[in-house]
Amino acid sequence: RVMSNDERKELSRKLHYGLALAEKRMLEEKALRNEDVIQGTPDGKIKAVPARRLLRKMYSEETAGK
Repeated sequence: RVMSNDERKELSRKLHYGLALAEKRMLEEKALRNEDVIQGTPDGKIKAVPARRLLRKMYSEETAGK
């Protein structure tokens, strides 16, 4: 069976939501343990960023649009 366009869009929406939720939970757990998250920069470098800082940024962006 081939998926319709609407089914593909719905699956994509669910996957994006699930990945965002998993990322948020991971950041919350790392923040509780005062851990860093390793990130790649656009210029190809690698840096460690405190999970708490990323959570603050995430929450401020979520509330700014409301």
